[in-house]
Amino acid sequence: MDEIINKVANSVLEVFDLEDYYPAGIRTQIDLSQWLIEGFVLKEKEFREALKNHDWSQYQNHYVAIHCATDAIVPAWASLLVTSYLSSFARKVVSGTLLDLDTALYHELLPQLDYSNYADKPIILKGCSKKPVPESAYIMALSYLQPLAKSIMYGEACSAVPLYKKGR
Repeated sequence: MDEIINKVANSVLEVFDLEDYYPAGIRTQIDLSQWLIEGFVLKEKEFREALKNHDWSQYQNHYVAIHCATDAIVPAWASLLVTSYLSSFARKVVSGTLLDLDTALYHELLPQLDYSNYADKPIILKGCSKKPVPESAYIMALSYLQPLAKSIMYGEACSAVPLYKKGR
């Protein structure tokens, strides 16, 4: 009986897995419509009172995305006021969805990484993540890896899609 050899484990391929860099922490989405009359009308006095009475400490060390789930026209200062309350507790506050939040986190993180160990190597940009890694993070990672890499593929070693190969 022939011995089974794991060619992937023995290959020179370098795996770049964005999931490894996923910032740990609780992500919370705050919906402004909860403080609007019937979810649509902002009355400044009532809005300010509701924010003043809200327990902001529950967002301690959270990553927070602020959005409005209804089609209400909300003045820009409303999100700013919410942010001013959150700033003492939250690790980061963004305007938008949880996807926008993860995008912002990766856009801060990826420029700080050292990519030098990927120079002149074939790379697999690992897909199929269990965490919500935004597509924009893959695009940004590719832009940092491509100037260095010998080649880049996307996916898993068993079914990778070629993306880039350095010319001779």
